[in-house]
Amino acid sequence: MSGKLFVIGFGPGSFEHITKRAREAIQESDVIIGYSTYVDLIRELLTDQEVVSTGMTEEVARAREAVRQAEVEGKKVAVISSGDAGVYGMAGLVYEVLVEKGWTEATGVPIEIVPGISAINSCGAILGAPIMHDACTISLSDHLTPWELIARRIDAAGMADFVIALYNPRSGRRTRQIVEAQRILLQYRSPDTPVGIVKSAFREREHVVVTTLAQMLEHDIGMLTTVIIGNTSTFVYDGKMITPRGYQRKYTLSADEQPLKPHQRLRVENEPWSLEAAGEADETAHSSISSAPSDRKEAQGGSVTLATPLIENTDSGPTATAPVTATATATAVLVAPPATQTVQNPLDWAMQALTAVNEAKGIVTQPASNSGIRPVSSFTPEMIFECAVSPGVANKKITPQQMMALAEVAGEKGELEYTPHHQIILRVPTASPDSITARLRQLGLILSPIGDVLQVKACDFCDGEKKDGIPFAEELHQKLGGKEMPKELKIGFNGCGMACYGAVKEDIGIVFRKGKFDLFLGAKTVGRNAHSGIPVAEGIPKEEIVSLVERIVTRFKQEAFPNERFHKYFQRVGELEGYAWREPAKAEIENAACGD
Repeated sequence: MSGKLFVIGFGPGSFEHITKRAREAIQESDVIIGYSTYVDLIRELLTDQEVVSTGMTEEVARAREAVRQAEVEGKKVAVISSGDAGVYGMAGLVYEVLVEKGWTEATGVPIEIVPGISAINSCGAILGAPIMHDACTISLSDHLTPWELIARRIDAAGMADFVIALYNPRSGRRTRQIVEAQRILLQYRSPDTPVGIVKSAFREREHVVVTTLAQMLEHDIGMLTTVIIGNTSTFVYDGKMITPRGYQRKYTLSADEQPLKPHQRLRVENEPWSLEAAGEADETAHSSISSAPSDRKEAQGGSVTLATPLIENTDSGPTATAPVTATATATAVLVAPPATQTVQNPLDWAMQALTAVNEAKGIVTQPASNSGIRPVSSFTPEMIFECAVSPGVANKKITPQQMMALAEVAGEKGELEYTPHHQIILRVPTASPDSITARLRQLGLILSPIGDVLQVKACDFCDGEKKDGIPFAEELHQKLGGKEMPKELKIGFNGCGMACYGAVKEDIGIVFRKGKFDLFLGAKTVGRNAHSGIPVAEGIPKEEIVSLVERIVTRFKQEAFPNERFHKYFQRVGELEGYAWREPAKAEIENAACGD
């Protein structure tokens, strides 16, 4: 039996938007592999297929398992993605895994990519017609792509006046990226630029908001959301976002009979904004043909005359102008520049022609700059400052004075979020975070960055009664706390052998026992195969523990893949500072007597 790989995009998640080929490929498959949420969305299409589902961040494992089952076991395997599998989906990763194995299309396992409806299409349909003109997609997730590169792409798209669809705009831990995206785009676009926010498109909990670029952050935006930002011509009518393609430039939209006949519409003179028109104007402008001396040319009988300056070398400098006639539907007048003026950008002349025609029709046009981007009013978005606040490494008690100060700092616009890690996340709009941090530190509070950083979590050492381990926990926090990591990393610290604070359930677990330390590495806290850390050493001398942990953390920081959790990294490298990875014991679950 020969295997085959299907990589299937099943669209937004509603059955009516799953293609016929996607349904057929799912039915043909022996094995369905996908993110658990995606498997649930298509479960009604499944019959007796084997299902392999995993959580987020397990993409590589899913791709490798799919390739293994197709190549080694000869099965037909479907790797599923929502939307289109080739747009931030699994198609590229499956190919990358195959390439690593030396796969070729001629000799390797067959692969078929089944396309689906991507979020830019499904959300665009719900919003109206926001992507009628040039558009791009940008993912704001910087787990695999450096933020500096993402920011450059946002800047370039804003400058080029693309309609922009933002994927993965914000998650529980990634909150600043959407704020930065807004800040960058406000350099190029009006605060009133239409923005559509669509959550769970075509699913039961679909939620749609049409707002503006200035106000977009006031609405709920998360990982199930796609944000579509209009360009400078996008407008909202009756709640729908519409981006004109430009038909109004050559057509009269309110009449069946058009002034320009079909054979006239593609002529260069009727498209003064085109590259060909600009090239002809530029070529003419740099020729030495003498021009008519008239400074004023009038468009009569349904034509517009542009007095385009042509250069002729004379004793008094460049001079002379000659007309370039563009057929249009109204009478208009354009005035040539003085004879001593340098040659003007052909795009400016094209825009003048368009403006003259529109004004003759009674249409008011907005002035445009050479870049084609309208000037925007000054608008400075509020920056969101966020940090983790705690009363201390061992101290878990916040005083009334500290709590009141936090409330005052947050104010009406900020927020305070309590976490399971004995921290309070402070988020507050401010242009001067230094004044906030200085005040809170004066009150004895510890401030730490949030996100993919290292956090030291220590017990309260029985209210300080078992205090021998406190100096080591504090030293670890001082040396390592808040340092940026490939993925969030937690060090759990317990002050006695009871380990009641759960240090053994963290990435690195340290237990102070009988004057020495026990070390646990690689706990997995969530999922069906969750397990505590592997006990790798007992009785580590006090003077060695901090430097040992530093070395382990340094290796993780230098060698781990972006977004790779510590337990996966430990399993992949197989050894850390002489401590070997080993598979944790798996619990055997007996069937209940009733058979359920």
